[in-house]
Amino acid sequence: MSPHAGTAGLTPHTLAFVESPVQLLNVLEWAHLRAPRAEEAPGGGLTLVVLSPTDPMTRGQLRRMADLARDEGHTVRWEEARGGPLAPFQTIGGLTRLLRRADRIVMGDPFSRYVQLLLTITKARDLVVVDDGTATMEFVAQLASGERLVRWHRKGGRPGPRDLIFAPVSSAARRRLTPSTRRKVEIFSSMPIETTPEGVTITANAFAWTRATFGPPRITKGADLVGTSLVETGVVDNDRYLEAVATLAKTHGATRYFAHRRESTEKLHRLAVETGLEIVRPDLPLELIARRGPIGRTILSFPSTVVHTLPLALVGTEVRVAVCDIDPAWLTENASPRAQGFLSGVTGTARDVHRLSAVTAA
Repeated sequence: MSPHAGTAGLTPHTLAFVESPVQLLNVLEWAHLRAPRAEEAPGGGLTLVVLSPTDPMTRGQLRRMADLARDEGHTVRWEEARGGPLAPFQTIGGLTRLLRRADRIVMGDPFSRYVQLLLTITKARDLVVVDDGTATMEFVAQLASGERLVRWHRKGGRPGPRDLIFAPVSSAARRRLTPSTRRKVEIFSSMPIETTPEGVTITANAFAWTRATFGPPRITKGADLVGTSLVETGVVDNDRYLEAVATLAKTHGATRYFAHRRESTEKLHRLAVETGLEIVRPDLPLELIARRGPIGRTILSFPSTVVHTLPLALVGTEVRVAVCDIDPAWLTENASPRAQGFLSGVTGTARDVHRLSAVTAA
């Protein structure tokens, strides 16, 4: 793949920044919804900048999603944004001209320090935040209440040295994400948003592009289980999580476990040995995997983004999504005080899902 293929001489109307496959998927959904609108200038185009992470699974999914974006006619610029100590300076330097010429900036993660730094450079008056999963719910709540931008699983902890050094940039980014007479802010989301920040436009993501492009899926008789990175983020204890997965799989007859891209190899190996589940490492976001099929008639999940997105992607099929609560006893001693309430909120606000009580460890 040519890192900057198709970008020479381009004057972008819209510049999008993504760091994960789900963010890229939601940029495609946003672009699909916007395409028919008359106010979109012909030839304005979308330049999609991938700020590539380092872990292989995420990179692989991003490359597959980048190919889909090219198939849709978008320009993709791949940045090795974390490829060494000088990479951030080279990336930002290479993007400065595009940032200053863009009319609209689309971003997938307003909590990202990379994105916050890029926001201080752009003069765009039209900002769009597309879903980065359940973190979008927390972003909207913090924007509405005037709080500083902090990821939910870190909220309540003491700021570290890097947080303090970066605080002025984060504050500047938050001001830019606040609507004004000179700046429009849109949030494109499939998440339940209870409080809309003043002046912010909320646009619903119904996964229209996904449903138009893939499926309908072939549905199997069994159940599939969706993994989570709550262990890797330090929220849930590893042993308790593995016991819960084993009990859930046995109770509902699940045979496959779709791994989250951030789950560790060691954890997945132990899970396969102890539960007998087939571990599947998806090459695309789960919404596309499920829509392509084959997929189980029941999809089991812990509180996560997919309990909101899968029912939308699979609307019109016979697939049932079931979500299992997180028992407070599973939380680690280092988990944020906000963790249990946030996870309960993710489950409680999910539409068109079957709610399961927390399973008892085997």
